[in-house]
Amino acid sequence: MSERNQSGERELIEAAPLPTPLPKIQLAILLLAQMPEQLTASVIYPFVNQLVRSTGITGGDERKTGYYAGLIESMYYAVEAITILQWGRVSDYVGRKPVILVGLFGVTLSTVSFGLSKEFWMIILSRCAQGALNGNMGVVKCNMTEITDTSNMAQAFAWLPLAWATGYTLGFLFGGVLSDPADKWPDSFGRYQIFHQYPYFLPCIVAGSVSTASWLITLLFLKESTRDTASKKKSVSCDDDTKKSVMQATTIQDKAETDTPVGMLPRMLDDVETANPATSSLESPRSDFRSILIPRVIIPVLHYGLLCFVDQCMVVLIPLMYSTSRSFGGLGFSSNTIGLVMSAWSMLNGTVHVYAFPRLLRRFGPKRVYITSFAFFLIAFASYPLMSYMAQRQMEAGMWLILCVQLVAYLIAWNTYSCIFLYVNNGAPSKDLLGATNGLAQTLGSTMRAVGPTTVSSLFALSLENNLAGGTAVYWIMCTIVILVLVYSTYLPKSLA
Repeated sequence: MSERNQSGERELIEAAPLPTPLPKIQLAILLLAQMPEQLTASVIYPFVNQLVRSTGITGGDERKTGYYAGLIESMYYAVEAITILQWGRVSDYVGRKPVILVGLFGVTLSTVSFGLSKEFWMIILSRCAQGALNGNMGVVKCNMTEITDTSNMAQAFAWLPLAWATGYTLGFLFGGVLSDPADKWPDSFGRYQIFHQYPYFLPCIVAGSVSTASWLITLLFLKESTRDTASKKKSVSCDDDTKKSVMQATTIQDKAETDTPVGMLPRMLDDVETANPATSSLESPRSDFRSILIPRVIIPVLHYGLLCFVDQCMVVLIPLMYSTSRSFGGLGFSSNTIGLVMSAWSMLNGTVHVYAFPRLLRRFGPKRVYITSFAFFLIAFASYPLMSYMAQRQMEAGMWLILCVQLVAYLIAWNTYSCIFLYVNNGAPSKDLLGATNGLAQTLGSTMRAVGPTTVSSLFALSLENNLAGGTAVYWIMCTIVILVLVYSTYLPKSLA
């Protein structure tokens, strides 16, 4: 009996079409277009606390740095939250490519402006301009969905965190290594007055140059994806049954390769890959924006916002705590050390995630991967007070060991992004509303990213000024927030069907 079953499975595998190959060139261009957003946003983190102190706005009190650094980090996302939904809706009408090009051009100009800013108000204005002109994250995800189908969408989205990780890696590296070049390399950069007058101009101009290169490649080689919408809808409507059989055969093939009985393996990969908004667009002709205000959209979008808040708090705390003097509960790292540590984490994160996430998703399903990964934020936040304790007692080896544990936990927690993107895209009622759905998600995400830095950096400063829980209250508050989000995550559906 088992031999006949295995024979039937082999015949089905041989007869079934293979999953559609990824459009590698177009996907690579989209990833390249996405990467500068993370690069230009993160390039300031290794030196932003030193920059704030150099403006004199803290009055020489290091404990107040968090208030002003958090404001700088928040303004980008606050302004982006106001404009990104409109960029998503504009892209539904004029196409994805023009909006992507405007975004890349905007971050280039605003990043260079940031590097030439010495007054606090100029710094804030530059960050606001960067947020207002950049709406690429939601638009790029829409474009990725449109150039893939039910058989390869999950695989394509698994590459998105690699683009982010690359941007963060380069941003942290540029910001840490290239800041204050006149002091680091007096025989070369020290000869030029501009690097004395503007010590943070070099990392910003290098980041802007990468964004300019991405803009040029996008202009020349990216194909517009929204022009063929009508023909795509027709082809999808004729192939529903075929796609279903293809996905079933693909699942059998995956399971056969692991020599595991077919009936005992989870079916979550089918749910992920068949959850293409393009198919649902045939069943829902409505184009009213109110169509996205439904539970299958709202629940994932709310989770995306909460994830953005927690993640942004983590991103802000790393350079803030690492740069703070050990006498005030920090590690006393230089901007150079902070940049190297954060860039090493980003590089490892992107590499591991691309290969690990699809396998985890296939084995455990999106909900279990999301909840388990999010729980690792607890380890990441709880590591701060332990590192502070060891640093104050000169326990260097133990401090670096806990730091490595923290970064590994944070790496695992990043699996949550790919999971929630699949939930959000699957929830779109129609392909016509895909841009609006992602725009709504990015609006909430940007809002929470704007709230996060100000909130957590202010809590950090308050904890130090008032010696709350020995200056560690901010970390335990964040652990409590993570637990509450984990409870709410039980409302996510088990599958994407």
